[in-house]
Amino acid sequence: MLRALAVDDERPSLEELLYLLTADPRIGAVEGAGDATEALRRINRALESGPDGPDALDVVFLDIQMPGLDGLDLARLLTGFAHPPLVVFVTAHEDFAVQAFDLKAVDYVLKPVRKERLAEAVRRAAALRDTPAARIPVHEPDPDQLPVELGGVTRFVAVDDITHVEAQGDYARLHTGRGSHLVRIPLSTLEERWRARGFVRIHRRHLVALRHIGELRLDAGTVSVLVGGEELQVSRRHARELRDLLMRRT
Repeated sequence: MLRALAVDDERPSLEELLYLLTADPRIGAVEGAGDATEALRRINRALESGPDGPDALDVVFLDIQMPGLDGLDLARLLTGFAHPPLVVFVTAHEDFAVQAFDLKAVDYVLKPVRKERLAEAVRRAAALRDTPAARIPVHEPDPDQLPVELGGVTRFVAVDDITHVEAQGDYARLHTGRGSHLVRIPLSTLEERWRARGFVRIHRRHLVALRHIGELRLDAGTVSVLVGGEELQVSRRHARELRDLLMRRT
């Protein structure tokens, strides 16, 4: 039986989450907290009590956007403890999945919460609690994949399938041969993370995978590349570096 804490600053959302968790037979006890500060006090009691103590917690169901200390901030604090409770994010915003799984989240549930979807998150938490590797998340961050949210379901996009990435403000749009996905992560971060995997900046708005470049085109002093059936302009500052990289690859 799991001992759970639900955290949400919106009272109706918190009451609904508490109701759904109480109805799950795998939840032995569940408490509620109206903000991350209150939750942190409760978690501190659990950590002081120890994993087998009377105030122990197994899993925290955590909203993300809250006033003051938000859910991501609280999850970051928990990573500093030796034996923190498991974390399941429950949020109306699908844009934080990358950060959530980087913080070792067990699951990422979108609002409005469906009973079946929450039950799956509880199942994952229970499975982890009952295994020797109870603090290893179901979705261990994989350098070969990137989690994206589609219709309330977390899917994983293989980095090797990404043809190019387009900057859209604080977001980045990942393009593959089967469509595109918007993630809340700056293009500069992906450029640094994927440089060794053959991704190169060709423009302030575009990052491309060298393996997916089909053609390099020169026309009246302008340079462009054909990537995944789309023609992308190459800025002057990046043109020479791109040509050199393509020559070395051939």
